[in-house]
Amino acid sequence: MANSESKETYSQTNPQEKYPAPPFPDQEQEVPGTESQMTPKADHGEESYRGSGKLAGRKTIITGGDSGIGRAVAIAFAREGADVLISYLNEEEDARESARLVEQEGRKAVLVPGDISDEEHCKEIIDRAVSEFGQIDVLVNNAAFQMPRESLQDIPSEEWDKTFRVNIYSMFYLCKAAEPHMKPGSTIVNTTSVNAYKPNPTLVAYAATKGAIQNFTSSLAQMLADKGIRVNCVAPGPIWTPLIPSTFPPEKSSTFGKDTPLKRAGQPAELAPIYVLLASEDSSYMTGSTVQVTGGTPTI
Repeated sequence: MANSESKETYSQTNPQEKYPAPPFPDQEQEVPGTESQMTPKADHGEESYRGSGKLAGRKTIITGGDSGIGRAVAIAFAREGADVLISYLNEEEDARESARLVEQEGRKAVLVPGDISDEEHCKEIIDRAVSEFGQIDVLVNNAAFQMPRESLQDIPSEEWDKTFRVNIYSMFYLCKAAEPHMKPGSTIVNTTSVNAYKPNPTLVAYAATKGAIQNFTSSLAQMLADKGIRVNCVAPGPIWTPLIPSTFPPEKSSTFGKDTPLKRAGQPAELAPIYVLLASEDSSYMTGSTVQVTGGTPTI
């Protein structure tokens, strides 16, 4: 029998109380938002995520890896042994911090700024990954754009086009460019949303793209199965990221997540283990699947 002194103590946490719950202070940022201006600060797993070598030696790409869910995934991937290319628009301060967090784990971080709505830039991301890493094992399509509008008449045609180009066209561009460099056992993980199932009426364009991502993932998983490439997606509910205070008015961001059964927004750190699962061999019989992380919000 093990010595009683060697026993670990199991600490159980009420999920409603694990992280700050609204109301939050009123706040507003310019798009795309930055981590440093958020109150409360988001948790990306900086202090909590513990790796165990699940992605040792893997070469990965994360779009939107500068902040929010993308930063949490970058931290987790690095602690699991992966090198990480971080694609981002223009958030230099946040991107450098994400790179620092990857590098402090002894892993390589590559920063590639630019607009993923442009096909040529997406090709450049893949080319850079191949040049820096020699291969691509995991592609995480995570970056997204949203802009709430109260009526259909308020949505500019240019904004509708931008939302589709950033959220779904980029996935097509990146997957198409990456596929020739992905060997059997490689994985693609796409970020969809609870909005694919329960669309917010003020996010018509965004919700439509998330529904498209859901179907794109399912179709691509079947198309690439014979090549041994798995494709899955994660459907987050309300997650506390810079996207929220930079696109919602203060009165909305201050109560963000309150209407979920867990009565709070999720934190990026609470999603990272799901991306690790889908990127690793632990999910070897999963393809075309969606893992929902919604704080209890029903999706059917």
